[in-house]
Amino acid sequence: MAIEYTLAMVKPDAVGKGSTWHIIQDMASSGLKPVAVRMTRLSKEQAKIFYAVHTGKKFFEGLTDFMSSGPIMALVLEGENAIHKYRDLMGATDSKKAAPGTLRQKFGTDVSQNAVHGSDSPENVRREAGFFFSGTELAILGLNIDAIGATAPATAPTAPAAPGAPATPAKH
Repeated sequence: MAIEYTLAMVKPDAVGKGSTWHIIQDMASSGLKPVAVRMTRLSKEQAKIFYAVHTGKKFFEGLTDFMSSGPIMALVLEGENAIHKYRDLMGATDSKKAAPGTLRQKFGTDVSQNAVHGSDSPENVRREAGFFFSGTELAILGLNIDAIGATAPATAPTAPAAPGAPATPAKH
């Protein structure tokens, strides 16, 4: 199995209940390592952009109202098969139908207030992680989102060459 990355989010309901650190502990206990973390609050417009895939669906306005109702925590998680592993850890979208021990069963209330979000594909990892973290921020952390959406270790940054110096170091 290859190391993979996924975007995870602790939603306003779970943050408001004080469950954030319990959720992060469950993530870490499952073998997923948080490598980037940001606490923020989405505006209504930002929530609409983040959830644009659901524009026009009957739950869109309620979802974006909810997601802009309080602080959230966005995380990039690292681990083997991270997307699938985190989706299993989250549980079913409807917290009332989620399997025992899953994040949504433990910390969610229902289908609307279900505590957590997670990317469902490598393409969405790239889009969603890029929504919360700039490429520069991820590179500083040693991460580089590649063309297929998962991430791979970034190459070590190099200092620019001095004026008149060769672009690459000479080999001895």
